[in-house]
Amino acid sequence: MADALHQPHAGTVSRFDLGRVSVFLGDKSGKYPDGNQVLIRGSDTLTALDTPIVSNVIGPEFDATELVVLGHVHEDHMAGLHRLPQAQVYAPMDDLPAVQSWEGFAAVMGARDKNAQDETLAYFQRKFFYAPRPDAQGYEDGATWELGGSRIRAFHMPGHTAGHTVLLIEPEGVAFIGDIDLTGFGPYYGDAGSSLQAFRHTLKKLPDIPAKVWVTSHHRGVYTDRERFLADLAAFAAKFDERNERLLAYLRQAPQTLDELVEKRLLYPPGFEAPWVVMAEHRTIARHLDEMMANERVRMDERGLYRIAA
Repeated sequence: MADALHQPHAGTVSRFDLGRVSVFLGDKSGKYPDGNQVLIRGSDTLTALDTPIVSNVIGPEFDATELVVLGHVHEDHMAGLHRLPQAQVYAPMDDLPAVQSWEGFAAVMGARDKNAQDETLAYFQRKFFYAPRPDAQGYEDGATWELGGSRIRAFHMPGHTAGHTVLLIEPEGVAFIGDIDLTGFGPYYGDAGSSLQAFRHTLKKLPDIPAKVWVTSHHRGVYTDRERFLADLAAFAAKFDERNERLLAYLRQAPQTLDELVEKRLLYPPGFEAPWVVMAEHRTIARHLDEMMANERVRMDERGLYRIAA
């Protein structure tokens, strides 16, 4: 939580109120697997931005939601959709298959192994109340929703997923920046549709959005101080180059294959296991290696060994 706007809320959920916008903080300020829930009380429409685990304990204020706008599609952002069977659901066009069906989710995530798919689906159903929404509709960059007294405007900010979008609530000037979450973990771009280069570009563009308040999906919560927001954004962006340097340090020890680098881990600590970990590490490390080969810092020999470029 970035600022001292915290107010107690009935039950166990804490909230911030910013005009027509309320932010309900998940466990540990929305640390994964939870998230932070944004609700907008338009005079015409009650709207939720994403639906994390905490949405299941908010109560009637959430359950009356008529419209859900997802900034992107991952399991932890659709954990409350099962409570809203009558609500209209919108998702970024590039992420839309992931909310409409499990097959679409697996494809967008890049899970090809059937056993891993089954294990992941069972985990998502157990932990996140996972339920596809085949009725969900897609939206593009620049889409708007008029809620009566408030408006949502979509800014496509890909990298985390192909469709990842920042949602600006006007006139309050509240930007829901989703999984540009500014955490110490750093950016995540391990899905099939993720992009290291797009994420770099997104973080450079983000300060240009005309916002006064920034809300993250996870852990940080609500920022009202622009200078603090920019400082944490810079630290978050620095993770890209820090990861490059870690890989270079591994390669200074000895030339290594991609599989050997995956065993050392770049994102997750050694020993941490989940169905998607190896897949995500493999894609993330490969993207960094590709970037460094393009910059002539690393080369790959005929045996598939990566080494420091001479």
